[in-house]
Amino acid sequence: IDNLSRIIRDAAAQKRPLRIRGGGTKDFYGGEIRGDALDTTALRGIVSYEPTELVITARAGTPLADIEGALRDKGQLLAFEPPHFEQAPQSAAPSLPPVEGGLELAAVVTAATVEKRATLGGCVATGLSGPRRAYAGAVRDFVLGVRIMDGKGAELRFGGEVMKNVAGYDVSRLTVGALGTLGVILEVSLKVLPAPAAETTLRLAVGPEEAINLMNDWAGKPLPLTATAYRAGSLAVRLSGARSAIDAAVKKIGGEAMDPAQAAQFWSDIRDQRASFFAGDQPLWRLSVKPTTPPLDLAGPQLFEWGGALRWLRSDADAKTIREAAARAGGHATLFRSTSKAAGAFHPLSPGLARIHHRLKEAFDPSGIFNPGRLYPDL
Repeated sequence: IDNLSRIIRDAAAQKRPLRIRGGGTKDFYGGEIRGDALDTTALRGIVSYEPTELVITARAGTPLADIEGALRDKGQLLAFEPPHFEQAPQSAAPSLPPVEGGLELAAVVTAATVEKRATLGGCVATGLSGPRRAYAGAVRDFVLGVRIMDGKGAELRFGGEVMKNVAGYDVSRLTVGALGTLGVILEVSLKVLPAPAAETTLRLAVGPEEAINLMNDWAGKPLPLTATAYRAGSLAVRLSGARSAIDAAVKKIGGEAMDPAQAAQFWSDIRDQRASFFAGDQPLWRLSVKPTTPPLDLAGPQLFEWGGALRWLRSDADAKTIREAAARAGGHATLFRSTSKAAGAFHPLSPGLARIHHRLKEAFDPSGIFNPGRLYPDL
């Protein structure tokens, strides 16, 4: 901590940019990376874990796998199902048989082992959630408190380890998705939940319009939904909870049940973008829209998640066309992965929101040294 503070104070005095980096698994996300690396992996370890209180506190450099392993031992989990984006060696690739339909299990792997491990700090800084997000909540909903270091090298604490932290501004959740532009995350307290007693994944052969209608119809009913995904005529839905509730839901939804091992691999591949849909160098767009939005008339294959509210798009269409389509649907579009970042990663801000962003940046990082341009080019 003292060493980090010294580095930050020196960089602030010289107006020298720093790029905050943990495991490096999400280096692709956001704008261009600039500045000297500020490594946070030495800040690792679970500080406290109270299973009966459903709260875990860990340092920012702690691998997500370590946290999830500790929770798994107590029958608990991170409900927002954070993606890891860790590259696996080819020898470790799953050897499961393919599943018929558009949502195949074929995984994208690399030939060589890449030493990258997703960390808690990166999870919070990017604010990315997995398939369970629409039904359990986002990263921001589970952050109870944070300890950060600002652009002056000062250590700050916000929130705590209980849900009812009502005094002052909710700065702890403000750091979620800020991509490190407000400060270096040192420590995070998270609410956790019990793991479901049972799970079943069903597959239905439907068209895109019917898939959207079904997902929205299910959302209005007391069904134990925890994930949905649609691609090319195949709709997958995951049910989690008590076995009796799942069995009752299966009768209402219909479809064909997937093998449990295949289902687990399937949702893991969706979460970490190993499914074949995500392969290749074509730009990958992430569109957040109203869940009832009809299929968007955009060039390129699409994959629906989150009950229809998240649309993944592989397309070479220009950014203006895609972002205007998302705006008409009441949402926004993020250039999630691309070899070129010229179009900007995130949807342009309105003048009012831009002013708020700049005022927050000036308050937490007055010298502008943390991850400049990572969130927006002028931030």
